[in-house]
Amino acid sequence: MNGELRLNSENYGQFDSDRLDRWVQSAECGSLPAALGALTDEKSVKILLSKEKQAIGTIIEYRDLMMTYTCAMKEVLTKFDVLSTEFKVRYQRNPISSMSSRLKKTASIAEKLAKRDITFTVENIEQHLHDVAGVRVICAYIDDIYMIADAFLSQDDVTLIEKKDYIASPKENGYRSLHLIISIPVFFAKQKRDMQVEVQIRTMAMDFWASLEHQLRYKNDLSCCNDLAVRLQNCADVISRTDEEMLYIRRKIEQMESSSSKEEELLEKISKLDLRME
Repeated sequence: MNGELRLNSENYGQFDSDRLDRWVQSAECGSLPAALGALTDEKSVKILLSKEKQAIGTIIEYRDLMMTYTCAMKEVLTKFDVLSTEFKVRYQRNPISSMSSRLKKTASIAEKLAKRDITFTVENIEQHLHDVAGVRVICAYIDDIYMIADAFLSQDDVTLIEKKDYIASPKENGYRSLHLIISIPVFFAKQKRDMQVEVQIRTMAMDFWASLEHQLRYKNDLSCCNDLAVRLQNCADVISRTDEEMLYIRRKIEQMESSSSKEEELLEKISKLDLRME
């Protein structure tokens, strides 16, 4: 398109949405005010203003959706934080080592939708993507993963949508973790919304491998390096055996502690009365 183009209600139909957007943003046009100045009748001005309002409306809706996902992650993190406090006090052992959350970036959302040939809209994001909001819980031992997951899923406002146990059935590359897609209600000033969050629960060892594996694959294309892929998988297997061995050792120690005298048990409980509630 050149700078002499005059857009009006008669020729507007010749331009699809993408071409009109490029024209509005082009060097000849520069901005919306410049675009309005190039229009020759009132109807065309209303058409372009309508497109601008739609774009602004979409941006506002998208930001609102991201805010809602952020609040959903806070709800999930609070639930795990409560469980962490309970286990620390009642059982003198906290199975949760750390927690974190992440909101999928806009570019990643767009790329994932594009791969599925789905239009980028707020409705499609909610309907087709289940991992926009993510919470990761890191545990010390393998049995902690399932104990924490069961305690979390037993809460009556948490709805399990999908469960993928990559610990029982690891991915081909050696990845291990428990994935839960859940729905949780989020209460706002004037409404309640049920939002989906992906929860990943894994051990410290599993997280160590997954983090390094992601860094290596992100920076390098390993698809043509079969030897490196095999080595990564072997590392995952070694780490898995380490997890199992550490669990065995912990259980043996617990058995030894269970044989202690009642006096020793009482002293142990008294020593742990003043716990810090962090």
